[in-house]
Amino acid sequence: MKSATLSLLFVFIFSVNLAHSQQQIKIMTYNLLNYPNTDTNIRNPHFRTIINAVNPDVLVVSEINTQSGVNSFLNNVLNYTSNLYSAGTYIDGFDSDNALFYKSSVINFISNTRIYTQLRDINEFKISDKKYSDTLIIYAVHLRAGDTSIVRRRAEIDSLRKKTNLLPKGTDFIALGDFNIYGSFEPAYQKLLQDNPTDDGNFIDHLNLTGTWNSSAYRFYHTQSTRTRSFGDGATGGLDDRFDMILNSNSVVKNGGIKFLSASYTAYGNDGNHYNDSINKIPNTSVTQTVANALHYASDHLPVFASFEFGNATQVEVKVIVQGLYNPSINKLNRRDSVKIYFRKNESPYLISDTVISLADSINFTCSGVSRRLNEGNYFIQIRHRNSIETWSKTGGEYFSPGDNFSYDFTDSSNKAFGSNLILYGSKYCIYNGDTNQDGFIDGADNAMIENEALNFVIGFTITDLNGDNITDGSDAVIADNNASSFVSSIRP
Repeated sequence: MKSATLSLLFVFIFSVNLAHSQQQIKIMTYNLLNYPNTDTNIRNPHFRTIINAVNPDVLVVSEINTQSGVNSFLNNVLNYTSNLYSAGTYIDGFDSDNALFYKSSVINFISNTRIYTQLRDINEFKISDKKYSDTLIIYAVHLRAGDTSIVRRRAEIDSLRKKTNLLPKGTDFIALGDFNIYGSFEPAYQKLLQDNPTDDGNFIDHLNLTGTWNSSAYRFYHTQSTRTRSFGDGATGGLDDRFDMILNSNSVVKNGGIKFLSASYTAYGNDGNHYNDSINKIPNTSVTQTVANALHYASDHLPVFASFEFGNATQVEVKVIVQGLYNPSINKLNRRDSVKIYFRKNESPYLISDTVISLADSINFTCSGVSRRLNEGNYFIQIRHRNSIETWSKTGGEYFSPGDNFSYDFTDSSNKAFGSNLILYGSKYCIYNGDTNQDGFIDGADNAMIENEALNFVIGFTITDLNGDNITDGSDAVIADNNASSFVSSIRP
């Protein structure tokens, strides 16, 4: 365990416990090729072969056209010999549709929301894992196909970005499906990756392939077409396009509670030796010949899958005592109150990396919360309370390493706060309170506010009630007046 020190006018013992038993969940996207159609019964055994080989926890499909098609795929493919999978809510949209299937022992299905576009719907699926309850948003797309649809694909992605741009920073989300994009030059692709300073709605393509993707240089990443001759339905020509992708949000790639495991990303069945050729031409060095044949006959697309690690959130626990709320005779708080804990980078301009808001327990002083956005490094810990002086941790910040336990005690020494900005009350160092207008100073303006409300016999949960007895009176004025006489103010890096 690493320990660090810091002080403040709150009694804080802050500890972070990282879960060491993260859960990997495999997510697959697959274009089923106009399912169901006249040869569905012929193709179902091939789909079963593929699903049994990949064993996805979540499967998102495109080109599924009816509720009966969803039921058929669930019963005749996924649950043909077992009962592992369930189907998420299906929305019958315009043209070809998307659907989500999941292992009910691993995943909770939350919702399916339609995002209207000028062409096909985009589906916003929300799921969570059952072990940690981490929520992932999955955007399922099937963009318009063809060289002449470049502008229309851009319009579809505009609709998606309008949605993701409104998501809070740190949201874990991905986009997957059949994008029908031919290369990095396409406006739709550029729009997907466009990183705006005002939002966090962009996607990251970890492969970062530039130029036109229909070339032998990118043969390991192609997903369409699996065949060179025409039969049933679907495109021919052999593997030569990278249409099917999984793209990730900043949070999932960098520091989310859910993490993308880049090494797991797979265009299933593509060994790089079948450019402009059928996937089942002997030999296929990435899958068995049985699987290669199944991929060839089931659909004209290869499935793409990747694994995601759930359970990376950091548990934060902070013990808190505010000067006025603390009763040293019984070593308890007069009442519970909320505290904001900011993790700030330890170099100017000290940007906020994460925030935890919690109630301080009146008996054990503990604030509990979850952090999902901290990377390894040094951070200042800034404490804010509704009528107290903001307080920062000591010079240099505190080292945080994901996977290690982290604790910080604001109560045992004044030099744990930046500028030693703490007051000793009883045996505990506390953060000063009395800054009712939150301007960083405890002064006459705060005193006037408290005295006015005392004269008006104000009662209840107010910012002028410093000691937490639900009455603004002389006892609160004494606390603020003493701190004002000592010229107490915030001290920052």
